Amino acid sequence: MQEDRLPVSIITGFLGSGKTTLLNRLLRHPAMGESAVVVNEFGEVGIDNALLVASSDQVVLMESGCLCCTIRGDLIETLGELMAKRKSGAVPSFRRVVIETTGLADPAPILQALMSDLTMLNHFRLGQVVTVVDGYHGARTLDAQPEAVKQAAMADRLVLSKGDLVPRGVLERLIGRLRRLNPIAPVIEALQGDVDPGRLFGSAGFDIAEKTAEVRSWLAAEHGTHPHSHDRNRHDADIQAHAFAFDEPLAWEALAGWLDRLALEHGEDLLRVKGLVNVRGQQEPVVIQGVHHLFHPPSTLARWPDDDHRSRLVFIVRHLGRTELAVGAPQSTPLPVGRTS
Repeated sequence: MQEDRLPVSIITGFLGSGKTTLLNRLLRHPAMGESAVVVNEFGEVGIDNALLVASSDQVVLMESGCLCCTIRGDLIETLGELMAKRKSGAVPSFRRVVIETTGLADPAPILQALMSDLTMLNHFRLGQVVTVVDGYHGARTLDAQPEAVKQAAMADRLVLSKGDLVPRGVLERLIGRLRRLNPIAPVIEALQGDVDPGRLFGSAGFDIAEKTAEVRSWLAAEHGTHPHSHDRNRHDADIQAHAFAFDEPLAWEALAGWLDRLALEHGEDLLRVKGLVNVRGQQEPVVIQGVHHLFHPPSTLARWPDDDHRSRLVFIVRHLGRTELAVGAPQSTPLPVGRTS
């Protein structure tokens, strides 16, 4: 196999773990200048791509739903289109591809596709799998979500985020659990995604021979009967994505009151909240990020990513319907974006 194939590295991790924050910091580093980025989001409204500092030529948004199973065909098609655009000069030349998966993605079928599709093998080789683990919610997530266990077990590098939010003893117990789950991958602590890319992306790629027997069995298994739905707004019978848009600028007090109520009453079932908000009196878009009961302090982007200045919020939830989420919304008629369920 030719040695000039481009490495495809994967950044994965459960909802809200800090994948986009990590990728955002990495893309500021000179060593990542010749990178193409593929962002996969769950739900019809893309938010994560707007939070990345890279130019629009570098970032490709896949809105087809969770990157797994039959959806992986969209990934192969996307990579093929990237190569064609690279060859024609339609996008800047790149020397690596980084895929940020949705937090609900099972990495096994993605890796299997990248290792077995002949078209891909002509142009790409599998690079490193980097899994971001939330230091604050990580233990609970590993208990509740099998996807999170697979993401950690398959990693070549484990990046531990939000370690400053928990006592050191709690963090050490989580690190110990991760090392038992994946004895090969180094655990790298990173605050706000601050880690040198050289620690994550080396010359050696994903090596199945180094993985545990359980990981090898996952990769060898037939994934055609993957149990969850491929509606881009529904992951399984319990987990759904609901998107809201608001035409007019929002009063911050009303928005904050709505989110506070949701966190207080439904925090256990708020797997992820993210959005760009047009706040009354504020020119720049305000970024909203939350996981369960924990909402990060709001931040702003330098500019809106496009001409659409509506407020857009996405809720990835368990056992919550759209009507329950809309109670107390700052406008009486929140507008659905795309399909609902």
